[in-house]
Amino acid sequence: MTDHVTPKRPFELGLLSFVEWTAHPQSNHKISSTERIANLIETAELADQVGLDVFALGEHHREEYLSSAPEVLLSAIATRTQRIRLSSGVTVLSSDDPVRVFQRFATLDLVSAGRAEIIAGRGSFIESFPLFGYDLRHYDDLFSEKLALLLKLRDEEIVTWQGQHRPTLDALGVYPRPHQQRLPIWIGVGGTPQSVVRAGLLGLPLAIAIIGGMPERFAPLVKLYWQAVDQAGHDRSQLSVSINSHGFIADTYPEAMKEAFPAFKQIMDKIGRERGWQPMSRNHFEQSATLRGADFIGTPDQIIEKILFQHSFFHHDRLLLQLSVGSIPHDKMMRAIELLGTKVAPAVRQEIAKRMTQVQPS
Repeated sequence: MTDHVTPKRPFELGLLSFVEWTAHPQSNHKISSTERIANLIETAELADQVGLDVFALGEHHREEYLSSAPEVLLSAIATRTQRIRLSSGVTVLSSDDPVRVFQRFATLDLVSAGRAEIIAGRGSFIESFPLFGYDLRHYDDLFSEKLALLLKLRDEEIVTWQGQHRPTLDALGVYPRPHQQRLPIWIGVGGTPQSVVRAGLLGLPLAIAIIGGMPERFAPLVKLYWQAVDQAGHDRSQLSVSINSHGFIADTYPEAMKEAFPAFKQIMDKIGRERGWQPMSRNHFEQSATLRGADFIGTPDQIIEKILFQHSFFHHDRLLLQLSVGSIPHDKMMRAIELLGTKVAPAVRQEIAKRMTQVQPS
């Protein structure tokens, strides 16, 4: 069987944000948190208007981000948008209560008339574990158990369940139920093969975060995912693969670099100091923006070329771009979203649709 799947829908492009809230790296000006949230909602409105498919908010519990409660922000966005899907990216399920996660996203689904989805993951940051009283030694066990419960909650209205990390449920109803018959639940991974296999065996769509290195090195993970899907006997046509990456788009390449590099460096160097990484150099950043690099930095034509290049080996169904790795001026961000929706998305969808009409699955 072929390692890729003919898409059931047009290729999807969307945005991912953690609602970064830092001082501008050049002016050192920091807007108020209220203004930052207002700007976020404006970006979501524009994304909807220019035809992007998904708006995802990640979860963080750090000073430089305002997205500790993504579902609340997504509900606000739901009232100001019409068609764009509203997703987490990711929900740190290991340190949350699956019952409350389901209830919050079911409520979002009702507010948005069926546009909610969950990308569940273990999380690449650990602040939520001590904050909510969880032991990092149980990092993977917590996720496995809570994911099993979340899937049960999705499929059953009256739930009986017993585990090690949460009180027992004995024939209890969990409400509200979502607008959609089946609330979409994706698995978000950072490159761990075991996590990829888990998603495939469970028959859940897969979102792979690629924030460094050569993306083509992740292609074996996609192949591993589809092998696990086949092993478990799931229907490939009901599943999808998303690639989630960093990027920024401007009318010219020098402008894209001018805005993106200081913002990226500010955030990545801060995280790097915590994790023992070397400071980001301009040369390293420029290399990451090349065709075979991880970051989507450049003009619409450059972004189109890179998406299509990656599609040649991932055969993925969706790309989510985090355009605001650090503080980007709001007008520049709005322009980037406009370019993604009006220039990049139509060209990519057209070319991928053309490619897939030429593919005959075996």
